[in-house]
Amino acid sequence: MKNCILIIIISLFFNFTGTAQNKKYKVSKPNSEWKKLLTPKQYYVLREAGTERPSSSPLNKNYKKGTYVCAACKTPLYKSEHKYDSRSGWPSFDRAIKENVELDVDYKIGYARTELKCNTCGGHLGHSFNDGPSETTGKRHCINGVALEFILQK
Repeated sequence: MKNCILIIIISLFFNFTGTAQNKKYKVSKPNSEWKKLLTPKQYYVLREAGTERPSSSPLNKNYKKGTYVCAACKTPLYKSEHKYDSRSGWPSFDRAIKENVELDVDYKIGYARTELKCNTCGGHLGHSFNDGPSETTGKRHCINGVALEFILQK
């Protein structure tokens, strides 16, 4: 009986950790190549699902018109008109560009959170919360600035 319970617990653990890790992305590279293409901070966030320090990104206070793209594969992820100041310390958006950001479940800190990933390369962007602007979507996409690059609108 104890062995049966242990097997169930172990199988549940593996079923709930990184459900999208087996997904094949359009842009896929070995870690050694990602390490050559990305800065150490970008690699830590995008490939190891790390988090940058709050208020460390210059993109947090960027309010110019343009598009935010994935720092790893350059996929357009967010438009500037959906960015707002959440006062969280990270760039925040109330929505992503449709179908370019993947939602996943993350249990890394002991409970379920909605993880946001680039749908092209699988890079970790940040997390989604339900405390965004109520007059729009009610969502807050809390994004690591180092995972983004900004393309100014011409």
